[in-house]
Amino acid sequence: MHPPRPPSIDQGVIALIWAIFLGVYIYFGLLAVGSSGGVALVLALVSAAGIWLLVRLRGEEVPRRRRARRQ
Repeated sequence: MHPPRPPSIDQGVIALIWAIFLGVYIYFGLLAVGSSGGVALVLALVSAAGIWLLVRLRGEEVPRRRRARRQ
């Protein structure tokens, strides 16, 4: 018997989760180093959009093809 696998989650949802998490991290990091709230918000939103796009386009693992066996 094989253990049950977790449900499949769309790559866009995973990208959104990464973007939100890292955008919030960037926002609070900028506030912690003394940046103003407006600048921190704009940089966090732009960074989150870039992170979403990067993870959406490049984040999915493509399984390797198996080689055909020679007989």
